Amino acid sequence: MTQDELKQAVARAAIEYVVEGEIVGVGTGSTANFFIDELAKIKGSIKGAVASSEATAERLRSHGITVLDLNQVDSMPVYIDGADEITPFGAMIKGGGAALTREKIAASVAGKFVCIADGSKLVDVLGNFPLPVEVIPMAQRVVARKLAALGGEPRLRLKDGVPVLTDNGNLIIDVLGMQIPDPAAMEAAINNITGVVTVGLFARQGANVCLLGTPDGVRKLIF
Repeated sequence: MTQDELKQAVARAAIEYVVEGEIVGVGTGSTANFFIDELAKIKGSIKGAVASSEATAERLRSHGITVLDLNQVDSMPVYIDGADEITPFGAMIKGGGAALTREKIAASVAGKFVCIADGSKLVDVLGNFPLPVEVIPMAQRVVARKLAALGGEPRLRLKDGVPVLTDNGNLIIDVLGMQIPDPAAMEAAINNITGVVTVGLFARQGANVCLLGTPDGVRKLIF
């Protein structure tokens, strides 16, 4: 099976976690896009969706799915999103799509976080994928120095030579070469750096369920 076929399989499997008559939180990225396409098939059975990025909101609306601002929502049974890496304990690196802060906020409201990913994203130790950190622009250099002191190689994320801006108007620093055996401790340490909006470690509040696409079918991990 191709990687896209694996993503489609977990996207279909995630539909069973959507609660009829309720609001669903939706993440950002290629796997989340497959989920949105599947969600469109049952859009009449939900109240609407909370999007973790402007790109996700646009895709939801293109399918005729009502998009709600999180401030309109008191509760949300489930948030469904991909991951760049996930451990057997449910800790994740996210933020490859530069939506980590809004993803973390949406996930914090949901009763359950369902991670959908292809099997290559399952790792024993986080860190092979560069760790994204959203940073206030004026703090870019000081935050980079402090990230380097933690043992990583910080690089400003660029696209076509121009700094990538998040939907919040901030910068992304990707930290390379950092092995993270204790994700919750590293999450707390980086979030405590002045100028950091948030780090793309989802460990203190990780996934509750992970649906992994494998050539032998969808594998379910419960944390």
